Amino acid sequence: MNKPKYILALLFCMVLLSCKKFVDIKKSSLLSQIETANDCQLIMDNYTLFNANYPSDGETSAADYYIDNFTYNDGNTSIEDKSIYNWEPQAIRAGGQQWVKSYNKIYNTNLVLEALAKLEGKENPAVLTHLKGTALFLRAYALWNLAQLYAKPYGATAAQDAGLPIRLISDVNETPGRGTVKDTYDRIVQDLKDASSMMNVTADLPSRPTKIAALAMLARVYLSMEDYPNALTNASAALELKSDLLDFNTFDEENPFPFTRYNKEVIFHSILESSALLAAGSAESSFAKIDNNLVGSYANNDLRKTFFYKANSGQNEGSFRFTGNYEPSSSSTLFNGLAVDELYLIRAECFARANNAAGAIADLNTLLRTRYTTGTYVDLPVSTADAALTTILTERRKELVMRGQRWTDLRRLNKDSRFAVNISRPGGGIVHTLPANDIRYTLLIPQEVITYSAIGQNPR
Repeated sequence: MNKPKYILALLFCMVLLSCKKFVDIKKSSLLSQIETANDCQLIMDNYTLFNANYPSDGETSAADYYIDNFTYNDGNTSIEDKSIYNWEPQAIRAGGQQWVKSYNKIYNTNLVLEALAKLEGKENPAVLTHLKGTALFLRAYALWNLAQLYAKPYGATAAQDAGLPIRLISDVNETPGRGTVKDTYDRIVQDLKDASSMMNVTADLPSRPTKIAALAMLARVYLSMEDYPNALTNASAALELKSDLLDFNTFDEENPFPFTRYNKEVIFHSILESSALLAAGSAESSFAKIDNNLVGSYANNDLRKTFFYKANSGQNEGSFRFTGNYEPSSSSTLFNGLAVDELYLIRAECFARANNAAGAIADLNTLLRTRYTTGTYVDLPVSTADAALTTILTERRKELVMRGQRWTDLRRLNKDSRFAVNISRPGGGIVHTLPANDIRYTLLIPQEVITYSAIGQNPR
């Protein structure tokens, strides 16, 4: 294989390492080692591969947090991280690990799909159908997360805007072009629709996707496309199957990690790739500090203020760190998966946009009753749909903070002058600003991908 092909092979696939059976198997022979449906399940149960390492540069770029000058000037803060944090016009990753790891997920789902096709007629059809749905879900999930960084937001020009390479086979020598944003989202939606009709309703653990996860992801995807009727349909379908909400009154205020992994709200568990800038740290050694205006937006009897944030001390006094991660850790492996609270917010927003203020406020009240101190929450009254929408979007930001969704929300909502914002934060002694709808809301594709492929770079 020549150097460009070899580099592309590295960019688009990495050999599985967690299942002993597949250790050190060459990429060219890996498919022949997948002999049973159980082998396919083992591949998709690889937590590091399919539940971790989703792109974090969107959360790094969103402005719910900031870093102080000490962290900014620390030798451990890379130049690349600073450029992403500052929204520098030429900010770019050289090696592109976030791109690599996502396309590795896609590569492995294609391997599984090809293996399943060869197993048809040899194993239980119901098992094979569920596994195919699982692979389709995981492929769509990886592609959508990439699209939030490296393709323009879905809009009126989606059929002309450059999308992402859509890889539907495991052959790394295939080099698809970028296609369009519409092509990218059409594939994501089709995979998720197919997955929702194939997968089992429930699973042993939320690290495995289900029919509910496919419906929830369709709701998230359609919301990002501003297709609110379809987002409403799928959010409602998912909530009919799972509507569990955590009661924050049951948590221990002294617990530094109040939220457990796989808590009852979680539909599909996934986490972002670690990033030094996003780590909460400790009270006296805090890195990512939450925007004080955001912390101040919660009422005193809103328990999210208690459990999502903790006050820093020492040289960090007066600032706050994030402790609301559904992955109980002070590191930057932030939960970005699917959960019931997000579904209520999606459906509430879509009800408001459909001029159903009563339905919108009912869903919002259902969620917020579980977030306030018992006996203190007063249900919001039904007002106009526009007023309900404004309140819902405010609560969406407060509920889904540091969940990997804020960047997508900014890209979507900035197109509406009512909700457009210019975001800013300090860095290196100056204040950096990113205006609404700026071209920098689409990140540059990593340099190594551009160097060794035929795809075009995003404009600057």
